[in-house]
Amino acid sequence: MLAHPTLDRLNDMGLTGMARAFNELAANAEAERLSHAEWLALLLDREWSWRHDRKLAARLRFAKLRHQAVPEDVDYRADRGLDRTLFVKLIAGDWIDAHDNLAICGPSGVGKSWLACAIGHKACRDDRSVLYQRVPRLFANLALARGDGRYARLQRTLARVHLLILDDWGLEPLDNQARHDLLEILEDRYGRRSTIITSQLPVSAWHDVIGNPTYADAILDRLVHNAHRIDLTGDSMRRKEARNA
Repeated sequence: MLAHPTLDRLNDMGLTGMARAFNELAANAEAERLSHAEWLALLLDREWSWRHDRKLAARLRFAKLRHQAVPEDVDYRADRGLDRTLFVKLIAGDWIDAHDNLAICGPSGVGKSWLACAIGHKACRDDRSVLYQRVPRLFANLALARGDGRYARLQRTLARVHLLILDDWGLEPLDNQARHDLLEILEDRYGRRSTIITSQLPVSAWHDVIGNPTYADAILDRLVHNAHRIDLTGDSMRRKEARNA
């Protein structure tokens, strides 16, 4: 069979990775030394890699991570109290399979959002769905969605993702609607999905941020009792980088 009909057939079947690999092998004189089994293995490997990369790109687009952070770039030497052993375990993702949560607390600039996004990136690579949301903007979007009919669909999206990252929690006290929305989100996710929450405030101060004692008890019960903790300390890494520059 001629090369070009084979390429056409591979492309028609949606085997784009195979088609590209076939074209490269056909143009490579060294490929004549390969056995049929080796040819097939190379084609299948390229197709798998192409599909994996395409799926990962789609997951990252959906996740909308704030930082282009990856676990391999985590700086464990920075003086901020990051436990390397604990973080490596969190990167592995078993806690996501167990539907646990994660709270990352510490002062501004110590890398809370960056670390959360690094975990999110690894979760995408592990074929998990991830969604990043800044808490103040999330509540504003929910208020808009309630007015234009998107509220139920947005709530379903927030409920279904394997890992939801809620960044910048506690910047301002919650109003009645925000308390209700947050409880609905956490109720839908409790025991089914995992959530990362980052905050400049320690967990002990979250009750006051929520305000209403009844809501606060319900929200924290669903968020904190099964949460792993990372408590960071130290000066802002952004300020340190600016001084070094």
